Amino acid sequence: MYASLNIAQGLFQADQAAFVAALDKAHARSLHSYFTQYVLTDGEAGYIAVDEGDYGALPKAMLDRVIDTVPGKLSDEF
Repeated sequence: MYASLNIAQGLFQADQAAFVAALDKAHARSLHSYFTQYVLTDGEAGYIAVDEGDYGALPKAMLDRVIDTVPGKLSDEF
């Protein structure tokens, strides 16, 4: 438990900012990709965005860390 509510609030805001930044990156990348973009938890950065096309099928270790997905917006079908 946190000794100070100010400390707890500061950590929450930093965590939320990292999540929003990763989600924004995933949305921006999805506009130029055929593949799903994933937002994953990360021990160092808090959250990261990865492209399914970079990894093929995501390994189980990465799938367990998925928080959100953004589908790719490019399509060859008209």
